[in-house]
Amino acid sequence: MLTPIAVCGIPLDFILFGLTLLGVALFHRHTLAAALTGLAAVVGYKLAFTGFATFGPGLPGLVHHMRHEWVTLANLFLLLMGFALLSRHFEDSRIPDRMPALLPDDWTGGVLLLVLVFVLSAFLDNIAAALVGGTVARHVFRGRVHIGYLAAIVASANAGGAGSVVGDTTTTMMWIDGISPLTVVDAYVAAAVAMLVLAVPASLQQQRYSPIVKKALSGTRIDWTRVVIVAAILLAAMAANVTANLKFPALLDTFPVLGAAVWLAILLTSLLRRPDWSVMPEAGQGTAFLLALVTAASMMPVEKLPAASWQTALGLGFISSVFDNIPLTALALKQGGYDWGLLAYTVGFGGSMIWFGSSAGVAVSNLYPETRSVARWIVYGWPIILAYVVGFFVMLALLGWHPDAPH
Repeated sequence: MLTPIAVCGIPLDFILFGLTLLGVALFHRHTLAAALTGLAAVVGYKLAFTGFATFGPGLPGLVHHMRHEWVTLANLFLLLMGFALLSRHFEDSRIPDRMPALLPDDWTGGVLLLVLVFVLSAFLDNIAAALVGGTVARHVFRGRVHIGYLAAIVASANAGGAGSVVGDTTTTMMWIDGISPLTVVDAYVAAAVAMLVLAVPASLQQQRYSPIVKKALSGTRIDWTRVVIVAAILLAAMAANVTANLKFPALLDTFPVLGAAVWLAILLTSLLRRPDWSVMPEAGQGTAFLLALVTAASMMPVEKLPAASWQTALGLGFISSVFDNIPLTALALKQGGYDWGLLAYTVGFGGSMIWFGSSAGVAVSNLYPETRSVARWIVYGWPIILAYVVGFFVMLALLGWHPDAPH
C-alpha cells in the first residue's frame, strides 16, 4: 500500500470528495454525473494509493468494503424507490385534494402542515413523512411550493425522527447498540425548539409565494383502497423495524430488512391497485445520486473523531449535512462518551441544512427537481441553520451535557 497523498495537510480523499460536492453545487442540472464522476475519482485514488482502511488494498479491499456497506446501500435503494411508489399511491388516493379544506388558508396552514410532518416522522421513516408532506404541499399550494418551504418539510421530517428510535436510521443504530430509547427522547427538546424557529418564517415565505387554496376540488372522492395500501406499506416498514430490533438485531447487519418489507408490501398490495411504475426512472436517478455520495463518503478516512464533547456534537451536525450521518453515528458509538440525546438531534437534524444531507432531502428532490441547488437551498432555507443552532443551545442550557460512559 502506498503512502496517502496530502495537500497542505489535508488528505487527498477529502479534497476529491469536496470537489465532488462543489460539482454538485455548481452543476445542479447534472448532479448524478457529478456524483458518479466524484465516486470514480475516489475509488481510483483508493485503488492506486491508499487502499480501503481496514479492508486492505486493491480490488480485494474494494470488494470487502462494498460487502460491508451493501446492506446500508440496499436499504436506501429499496426505501427510496419504494416510497416513490407510496407517494404516488397517496397522491392518487385524492386525500391531498381534500387537505385544503382542512388547513387554515393563511400562513398558519403552512405551520400546521409542517407540524403534521414532524409528528408523522416520529412513527414512520423520515423519508416517508417528508414525501407525504411534499405531496400534500403540491396540492394545497396549487403546485407552486417555495424551495424554502420544501427545505422546511425535510427539516420537519428529520426533527420529528430525531427523538424516536423508529423514526431515523441513526437513532435505530443507537437502540441496537444498547442505548435506551428514553435517552434518545431527550432530542425532542431541541427538535421542538428548532420546529418553532423554522416553521413560522418558512410558512410566511410560502404564503407570499403561493397561499393555500381553501376550497377543495369539487366532486373529489377518496380512493380508500389506495389509503389502505399506503397504510399497509408504512405499517410493514414500522413492524419490520421494531421486530428486527427486538428479536433479530443481528439480521439488520446482514440483510436490508426495512427495504425488503416495503417492497413485499408493495408487491402484495399491487393485487388491489397497480402501482404507477412510470415514476421509477426519475426516482432511480435521484436514488443513484444519493447512493454515489453515500458510497464515496463511506470511503473517507474518518476512522477517528475528536474527543467527545458538546462542541464535537455540534460540529457533527454541520458535518452530517455533507457526509452520511450513518458512518458518523457508527464512529461516535464506537468511541463512546457522548450525550446520546444531544447527538441524536445533531446528526438527525443537521443533514437538513443541505438538500443531499439526508435521505429525506433526496427523496423530496425526486418530487421537486428544482431543489437540487445547494445555493438556493441555503439562501431560502436559512431558518434551518438558525433553528439548528438555537435548538442545540436551548437543549444544552436546559438539560446540560450528560455524557454516557463508553459501552
